[in-house]
Amino acid sequence: MRSPSYSERVNDRDRESLGRRELLVGALGALGAVAVGCERKRPPTSPTRATDRGAANEREGRVAERQPTIYVPHGGGPWPFVDLGARSDGYDELREYLTGLPATLPARPRALLVVSAHWEEEIPTLMSSPSPPMLYDYSGFPPESYEIQWPAPGAPEVVDEVRTVLGEASIRSAVDETRGFDHGTFVVTKLMYPNEPYVPTFQLSLTSDLDPERCLRVGRALAPLRDQGVLILGSGFSYHNMRGFGAVMRGDSSPIEASRRFDDWLAETLDLEASARDQRLAEWEQAPSARKCHPREEHLLPLMVCAGAGGEDAATTPFRDAVMGVRTLAAHFG
Repeated sequence: MRSPSYSERVNDRDRESLGRRELLVGALGALGAVAVGCERKRPPTSPTRATDRGAANEREGRVAERQPTIYVPHGGGPWPFVDLGARSDGYDELREYLTGLPATLPARPRALLVVSAHWEEEIPTLMSSPSPPMLYDYSGFPPESYEIQWPAPGAPEVVDEVRTVLGEASIRSAVDETRGFDHGTFVVTKLMYPNEPYVPTFQLSLTSDLDPERCLRVGRALAPLRDQGVLILGSGFSYHNMRGFGAVMRGDSSPIEASRRFDDWLAETLDLEASARDQRLAEWEQAPSARKCHPREEHLLPLMVCAGAGGEDAATTPFRDAVMGVRTLAAHFG
């Protein structure tokens, strides 16, 4: 029997994901009342690679010769900047981790290249505006959610460099002159760089086929940009099942257990040497509880781009915690 294609599976999962934002709003509003039965393994929320030199470089604005590549969870909606009416488990720890990221870098990045879970196109597409607008790609949140600003400049000259390295890898690309910062970007970057001078920032889309091997190839093509001071940042969530969040809200522990199984597999995978790691990531659907954690994989795939750009660098997981009741992690390469 023929296996379904990526596009067929994507269409099926699209139908299953209707109402995701509405469920998220409900989950954010009520998770504070849920007793979360999730054992936490809490390493320090500030990444262990932080050094006094890194903090000094950040303050002084020096540009690194080589940046890491980092995959982070961006949480639910505009959580750091609006009052959602209830406590949400794990957000204090996530905020501490994200705000501490700049001090862990070897120096201030020349530019931020963000691969957000919230942008898909047929081919890899780059935001090319010199002054990107805001894109409030959510609904059902308080009015102030639609007034958040993060006025960072774009980086059109770096966009040209990205297109060059993609072309050298025989990867077609496109540009979008009007695309704005979606919340997968601005939630993270506004915590990292809340004040001027902002780091020039632009986004690169996922591809709508959601092919993990294609994401790894794109990441490998981007790797040389790290030596030019470009920080490649993948923004997603290593657990993303809106029905699961809703079930946790109602007191069901099964999504918590599913997230723990997948999180353990993912951490084990990231601990492997690069070729074995990338092979397992390409076959992520074979992981325990994979589809229970990702009915649709757009929030996982920025990790594949980061892993590809990580090359032979070992991965670390400086953030592993429960957020909104489920286990999630961040991964650093280099």
